[in-house]
Amino acid sequence: MRILILLLAFTVFFSCKDTNRPSYSKKNLATAKDTQQHEGKKLMENKCYVCHSPSASHDDRIAPPMIAIKKHYISSKTTKEEFIKSIQNFVNNPTKEATKMRGAVKRFGVMPKQAFAADDIKKIADYIFDNDIEEPEWFESHFNEERGKGKGKGKMKGKQNHKMGENLKDLPNSERGLQYALSTKAVLGKNLMGKIQKEGTLAALKFCNVKAYPLTDSMSVYHNATIKRVSDKPRNPKNAANLEELKMINSFKNDVASNKDSEPIVVESSNHVNVYYPIKTNSMCLQCHGTPKTQVTENTLAALKKLYPNDKALSYDINQVRGIWNVSFSK
Repeated sequence: MRILILLLAFTVFFSCKDTNRPSYSKKNLATAKDTQQHEGKKLMENKCYVCHSPSASHDDRIAPPMIAIKKHYISSKTTKEEFIKSIQNFVNNPTKEATKMRGAVKRFGVMPKQAFAADDIKKIADYIFDNDIEEPEWFESHFNEERGKGKGKGKMKGKQNHKMGENLKDLPNSERGLQYALSTKAVLGKNLMGKIQKEGTLAALKFCNVKAYPLTDSMSVYHNATIKRVSDKPRNPKNAANLEELKMINSFKNDVASNKDSEPIVVESSNHVNVYYPIKTNSMCLQCHGTPKTQVTENTLAALKKLYPNDKALSYDINQVRGIWNVSFSK
């Protein structure tokens, strides 16, 4: 059940062309020196924050924040190599016996096993070890209480605010668009998981059907941008890709076929910027997007058929491009 619950958080995340001639560019991570563009940072936000979001409240969250993982796995004597190895070992084989966060396991359960590339885990752990990461306002007080250093009434400051609180307009266009997409993803996940925990899976499916679009639109208003999730095989017809978006989907599919890491594609005109980024399947996605009656159960199929009669978002395998984010904003 926990695997299905976490999977549903992922499925909600999925499901303009300007008249001026666009120019295409790709972000060059190799030349980035600041931590804002560290590759592990992007991977952490994209792969981990769905469940380990720094923006969720203490009572509403579905997993500990990443700062808690750093605090529990790193001591004054821990080397980077030891930390990376510990994180890789746990992600590859998550068990109660292997965890260093027994309180979190008792509350949230053991993290479901997922298919993450070893190099991605290494980059994420490398970034966490060397850098300050987002810290919820409640975390310091909670951590001190947990460690017996206080009574939970300490100053709740946090080293950083969630990405939504930062001035994203100062970022390069590719990073700015990506962060708009990821912050939207986090909001969708938080709201969906609250519904799942209170009312169950079927209520969550109905919630996705009714609320995913309004929530995405509200984030568009918040960021003063247009944020879309589209596909060549949409579950909801409203998420069908247009011709320009289909080109981008094919481009990202070619990256996968070539075993190439995908980077945001930036399309600029005189007044606007469009940033495209792929949405890829993982092992948990396949329970709602995999092979019908094998990976997708009869009950899930029945619920999906009722809510999405024209559903095309099935028969995927791991690490396939299920669609893209299309984020548009003014220069």
